[in-house]
Amino acid sequence: MSTRKINVAIIGLGFGAEFIPIYQAHPNANLVAVCQRNKKKLDAVADAFEVPKRYESYDELLDDPEIDAVHINTPIPDHAEQSIKALEAGKHVACTVPMATSIADCRRIVDLTKKTGLSYMMMETVVYAREYLYIKELYDTGKLGKLQFLQASHQQDMDGWPNYWPGLPPMWYATHCVGPMLALTDAAAEYVSCFGSGTIRPELVKHYGSPFAVETAHVKLKDSDLTARIIRSLFDTARQYRESIDVYGSKQSFEWTLIEHEPHVLHTAKKPEPKIPKKIQVPDFAKRLPKEIRKFTTKGVYDLGKKTHLSFTQGAGHGGSHPHLVHEFLSALVEGRDPAPNAVKSANWTCVGLCAHESALKGGKIVHLPKFTLSG
Repeated sequence: MSTRKINVAIIGLGFGAEFIPIYQAHPNANLVAVCQRNKKKLDAVADAFEVPKRYESYDELLDDPEIDAVHINTPIPDHAEQSIKALEAGKHVACTVPMATSIADCRRIVDLTKKTGLSYMMMETVVYAREYLYIKELYDTGKLGKLQFLQASHQQDMDGWPNYWPGLPPMWYATHCVGPMLALTDAAAEYVSCFGSGTIRPELVKHYGSPFAVETAHVKLKDSDLTARIIRSLFDTARQYRESIDVYGSKQSFEWTLIEHEPHVLHTAKKPEPKIPKKIQVPDFAKRLPKEIRKFTTKGVYDLGKKTHLSFTQGAGHGGSHPHLVHEFLSALVEGRDPAPNAVKSANWTCVGLCAHESALKGGKIVHLPKFTLSG
């Protein structure tokens, strides 16, 4: 393993604080700075983790020549602008999902990575969650057989969440569904058709002009006979938090549990009917990581404070994905390769949701993904 160190700054210290000890423990990282507009919170977090540099101003942080890369964990509306600024300032970028809320901003980020040679990685948790890694292993070893259909859902009650959340179009935040569907076979989405269903309260609709309680899309995979279905809801729909993946193959199929913390189900073809389904516990994949950060797939970050970020309470720690994401980003920079997903794939995954919402507003009309998202 290379001994090269990447100097990293973390932007946003709500969800972002969960990544601090992972970077501090990783053999290829120096966590040199954190950034947060609220000085009291900034100082509290920086003091707790003994981070040497702290910034209230993002622009001032970008002027720091010591910083090689930024990891952005700020509100969704800030992702594109902050990613663009960082690339223009000569910094590599890791950014929490989604990449942007407009196709134009996705294109600009892709263009900047090509122009500068810098790396961009959208930190999509589900494609590094243990459930996905288990399914991917089944697929890569041929145990699933021929893939026949894919589906994913992400349902969450966002009532009471602050700032930009009220009324957010469900498909604008769809990468937790889209990512695993496309990553499994390293596919790109070619076109999408989406329907909206139901309505949310009028006081929510006014923020974005999006009336739908649920948006359901079918995604056509490019150069493939596969389609994927994705389901999203954020308001006025009764459902326990769920990020789920169902994968149907000719030999075996994986179905995500309907209730959090209960076993998943693996179906095996050509068995007596009662023996086809089997409840399973998915293994952890910490063994793929440097020993210094293996503990963070199951503990460590989550045990550091009494007040755990809601993404862990509702999302089960994102399936142990955070150290895998950090390791992939740093490894790509050290090895001089594209991270997975790179800017083009991140744009394709994000634009599926943007195009799906456009389709829903047009009554299910097919919308093709922009060409710049289809290769590279």
